[in-house]
Parts: sequence; structure tokens; C-alpha cells
Amino acid sequence: MTAVRRPANRVRIIGGTWRSRLVKFPPTLELRPTPDRVRETLFNWLGQRLDGCACLDLFAGSGALGFEALSRGAARVVMVERDREVAQALRASARELGATGAHIVHGDGLAWLRTNTERFDVVFLDPPFASDLAQRALDLLAPHMAAGGRVYVESAEPVAAAGAWRALREDRAGTVRYALFELATP
Repeated sequence: MTAVRRPANRVRIIGGTWRSRLVKFPPTLELRPTPDRVRETLFNWLGQRLDGCACLDLFAGSGALGFEALSRGAARVVMVERDREVAQALRASARELGATGAHIVHGDGLAWLRTNTERFDVVFLDPPFASDLAQRALDLLAPHMAAGGRVYVESAEPVAAAGAWRALREDRAGTVRYALFELATP
């Protein structure tokens, strides 16, 4: 029996308005879209619908998490991506989907956090695995969170929920570790 593989450089939206639509992305070695099973678990944790939420996909890559959030009712998703070609692909996908709530930013995620003052209900952190960007971004996020906001982190190594954060859920799928955090209340 032959294994069924997803088409190269495409990821399927798994729920919401755009369910089963494909998002294309360029062949870049650092892009590693969140697997379907992990996305399904994440959106189960978040409650399936994100109606009216403001979201941030800080290391957007393929856009799988940001477009999934929009498909499930998010009002706005800011997708920050440092690779110019990947950011252009995100813009093309947003046009193709009619994703009026997508705001694509070409730039460095950490630099963007240091200069931006927006607040978000849900933040997705899925940076390149061979980096410490997940922890560094989490350390900068507290001022960007709306009351009751949540942060999803995907990484190769566990991310510490120290300081302002407390872990709500954690799991692992193969080499992917993922967790959902919220601001700890004093």
C-alpha cells in the first residue's frame, strides 16, 4: 500500500469557512507547516471558533495557522514573515481566499514586537525549529495580550512558561512539541 502524501508546498485548511482549501507556499527549507493533527488539537483547545478575535501569527511561514484562524471566524490576523518571497506568497493566498482580515507584514518578528503596540486575543508562535525564537518571542509578548489572551507555541524543545505565563495544555507529535499558554494572574 502506498502512503498518501500532501502535494509539495501546499497545506490544507482543516476547518471553518475555507475548509479543504489549499494554501500554497514557496519551496523554502525552513518552512514546516503545522501538521493537520496538531492544528486540529490546537483549535479544539481554543474552542474551534475564533469569532471576532484579533490574532497574531508571528512567524507566519506557510500561513497555515493564520489562515486557519481566519477560516474559523477571527476578525483579523496579522501575519509577520521575514522572508520576502514567503510574504508575497502569503499575500497571494490571502487574495485567493478573499481573506480581507489578513494583514501581511514583511519583517523580523521580534523587531515587529518591539515596535508594535497592538493587543491580540490569540498569538501563534511557530518559528524555525533550529532557533531560540519561540522563547525569545514569548518573553516579549505579555504587553501584546488582550485580557484572557492565549499563546500557542510550537517548537522542537520545550518552552519555559516562566514569569508572566502559565501552561494550559501541552502535547507532542513526533518531533513537534506544542503548548498553549495564558498570562498568569497575580
